Amino acid sequence: MLRIHFSTEDLGRIRLPTGPDPAWETLLSLHVLGSRDIDAELHEWRKRVRTTVEVVSRPLLHLAPPHGYSPDFLTPAEGTSDPEAAADTISSTSAARLRTDMTELGQQQKLPSWAGALASGRPDARRGLGTILRRYHHRALSPYWTQISAAVDAELALRAKTFLAGGVERLLTGLHPSVHWRAPVLQVAYPHDRDLYLMGRGLRIVPSYFCRSTTPITLRDASLPPVLVYPANRGVTPLQPGGGATGAKALDRLLGRTRAATLFAIAESHHATGSEIARRLSISPASASEHATVLRDAGLIRSLRVRNTIRHSLTPLGGQLLGGGAAPPALLEPVAP
Repeated sequence: MLRIHFSTEDLGRIRLPTGPDPAWETLLSLHVLGSRDIDAELHEWRKRVRTTVEVVSRPLLHLAPPHGYSPDFLTPAEGTSDPEAAADTISSTSAARLRTDMTELGQQQKLPSWAGALASGRPDARRGLGTILRRYHHRALSPYWTQISAAVDAELALRAKTFLAGGVERLLTGLHPSVHWRAPVLQVAYPHDRDLYLMGRGLRIVPSYFCRSTTPITLRDASLPPVLVYPANRGVTPLQPGGGATGAKALDRLLGRTRAATLFAIAESHHATGSEIARRLSISPASASEHATVLRDAGLIRSLRVRNTIRHSLTPLGGQLLGGGAAPPALLEPVAP
C-alpha cells in the first residue's frame, strides 16, 4: 500500500499536465516493448516497433527494464509536452543524479559496459542519451502521437469535469479503481508498503497511455518532486500509424441523416455513451454503436473506455465539420434507424 499524505497546502498544489508527457510515455512504452505480457491492443504496435526501431536505440531497453526499477532521471519532474525539451532535460541531468540512479539500477541487474560512462556523467554519454531518446520517439511514438494525445486529452478533460463537479476530493477519488481517498491520505494499492509525505510540495498527477500497471506508479526517490502516474482510459482501436482510417471511403460512409444526428448528439453531450445516443435519437444501441464506429473510422470522434463504458467525443476534425455551431433542432429530434 502506498499512502500519500496531504496537507491543506498540498491540496491546493495538485497539478495536471496539458497533454501527454513524452518522457513518461517513452519510459512506459519501453516497458511494453520489453515485456511479453501486454494488452492485445498493443500487440501490433510492439511487433511493428521491435522490427523498425533503430539498433542505436536498443540501449534504452537496458535503462527501462519491464519489471522493477527504472532510473528516476528518465522522467524529469518539470514535465513538458515537447519531446525535444524532454530529451534536452534528461541529457542535462546532473552527474550526482546519474550516479545515484545508475547505482540503484546496477543493484537490480548487470549493466552493459557503456553504463559506466553515463553513470559518471560524461558529457558525450549524456549527449548520446539525448540523441537516442529523440530517435526512439521519432520511430516508436511520433507516428502514433495523434491517438496517444487523443486518449490523454480526453482523460484530462474528464478529470477537469470531475474537479468542477466535485472539487479535489472527487478528483482524487475517481482517478483509478485502486485509489481511495481517506482524508488527508490518498491510499493506492501498491506492490510495496510505503508512505509519501508531500510536505507542501503538492502532487503532479499524470495520465499515461502506455501505463499498463494495475495500479498507479510513482518515483522511487521520495525527495524528488512528487508525481503519481496512472493509466489513461484508452481508445477502443489499436494504435495505427497516422491515427487510423481517415480515407475517402470512410468519409463516404458518413452520408445519411441518422449518422449526422449521431455526430450532433455527441457534440452536444461532449462525452456521450452509446446508450445515451440511442435514447436521444430513439434508435437501438446496436445502431448507435454502428454509427459511432463509422464516425470514429473517419476521424470525426474518438471513443475511450471509462471503466466498463465507452464514451464518445468530437475530434478537432469533427468540430471543424460542424463549424463549431449548435446542431439544427430537426437533427436532434428522434430519427429512424
